[in-house]
Amino acid sequence: MESKIEQTLIRYLTNTASQEDLRSLSDWIEKPSNKQELESFIKDYYTITYSINNPNTDLALQNLLTSIDKRKRLRHIQKRRLFSRYAAAILVVLILIVGFQYGNYIVNSASTSSKEIKVGTDKATLTLEDGSEIQLGAKEIFQKSGYLTNGTLLEYLTDTKDSKESKEIAYHYLTVPRGGKFSIILSDGTKVWLNSDSRLKYPTQFKARNSREVELEYGEAYFDVSSATKHEGASFIVYNSDQKVEVLGTEFNIKAYNDDADVLTTLVVGKIKLNVEEIEQILEPGQQAKYDVNNNRIITKSIDIYNETSWKEGIFSFDNKSLLEITKVLSRWYDVKFNFLNENVRQEKFVGILSKNQDIDQILLQIKNLGIINNYKIEKNEIAIE
Repeated sequence: MESKIEQTLIRYLTNTASQEDLRSLSDWIEKPSNKQELESFIKDYYTITYSINNPNTDLALQNLLTSIDKRKRLRHIQKRRLFSRYAAAILVVLILIVGFQYGNYIVNSASTSSKEIKVGTDKATLTLEDGSEIQLGAKEIFQKSGYLTNGTLLEYLTDTKDSKESKEIAYHYLTVPRGGKFSIILSDGTKVWLNSDSRLKYPTQFKARNSREVELEYGEAYFDVSSATKHEGASFIVYNSDQKVEVLGTEFNIKAYNDDADVLTTLVVGKIKLNVEEIEQILEPGQQAKYDVNNNRIITKSIDIYNETSWKEGIFSFDNKSLLEITKVLSRWYDVKFNFLNENVRQEKFVGILSKNQDIDQILLQIKNLGIINNYKIEKNEIAIE
């Protein structure tokens, strides 16, 4: 591999690549003749043992191209901060991009596989206005009056003139459990991705000439809001506890778990106005508002959008996060409980990008092999960290 391409790949994986780097890397990877060189680079650069079963090089390279394209788009939205990364982070990123896509990546032959802990799946509970519940999931495909589902997405029929003028407002609830994820398209065309352990309240139809209001009761959700220009100027409002987020048409993420001290609102595209009691804050793309619930204050800063929104693309993106923060995320997705036998490791920092589609064993082995933890033990749905 040419030294220039190798350095470009490293800059990309350490999140320091320029626009020109991204363009040249995309062009290089798209050439079939370079596939073998990419494999050789990984084998030569990292002194780790792995095997390739049923390799799918095309899929692996396509995933890398998709990842690069997403970062290109985000660079048009915001000026990204350049994070200094540890060499270990490069290993973890490559495991995601290539290793796991090829097949069974073996980091350590002494894997403590646990069949009882499952990777999260598409599942949710729909609660109707009368309190009755409908279970949603991959095998639940149906259409009812006003809405339908394909097993991964719940979609409501578009607002009609009659429905907008109706005086009756019926509310539904979509609840995603731990170990689940689900998406919904509201009647105005707004799409919402719900993360594990989240609950959204919304009307089945929005009233004409009124603001479109929903409530994220808890959890995390990414909103792609249908523009106000399509709805007679009606704004879109998301309530959560004491926080109110008002938009006209934009994309943003709200993270508001009950066991977190802060509510994080991240703006991707457009502009939003955030209100908490007497406090008002306008967010620009690439900014995040942290609402300190206990002290009733808002702190705004520029952030890396990808790290905050990659969850909806099936990716864990951790940028210098403590092991305590990381295990919170993992516990929701895999529906497990973590116990720290060594309190000192709780604040150990980790940097890396991991696929949400891999077993918990594989993630923990990577963290262990990077020296962040000494060992771990899985017993039923509990994991002890040493």
